[in-house]
Amino acid sequence: MSADELRARLPEALSLYVTAMRYPTGTAEQRAPMWLAHMLRADWRCVAAFDTDDQMVGVAYGYRGAAGQWWHEQVRRGIIERSGVALAERWLDDYFELTEVHVRPANQGRGIGEELLRRLLAGVRSSKVLLSTPEGPSRAWRLYYRLGFTDVLRHYRFTGDPRPFGVLGRVLPM
Repeated sequence: MSADELRARLPEALSLYVTAMRYPTGTAEQRAPMWLAHMLRADWRCVAAFDTDDQMVGVAYGYRGAAGQWWHEQVRRGIIERSGVALAERWLDDYFELTEVHVRPANQGRGIGEELLRRLLAGVRSSKVLLSTPEGPSRAWRLYYRLGFTDVLRHYRFTGDPRPFGVLGRVLPM
């Protein structure tokens, strides 16, 4: 999807996000400005999946991560605290941030998430991809590990979210 196409369907995409992540309803309004700002970042790209009625059942997007971005700085701090500067520099040099990957719960388990990931990451020019996901056994964790992602930082708490997260990464191309 182009940025214009996602903007036109942003309420639908954010509703899917809130449902998939089990966030409170008001979260969509809070996240809309962030998603719009992300569309302006270097190498931003987005893919989506639709059912036969043209309803969005999955969405994924990301962009080139860089110093100064909130997620980059949070992850950098966490890696340095736990594993040192060398590991932080190795992972945070030339990476694509897989910012969002969501599939409606009713549509999970059908290969949609994997297809979204493969399409989104095909042709990415960065040498690595990084993502964060809430800790705990889930379909997402199984998918990421099956696709060759490895642990970079585990049980990390991002500022403003009480839940522990794992940061996973892998070398590209897939």
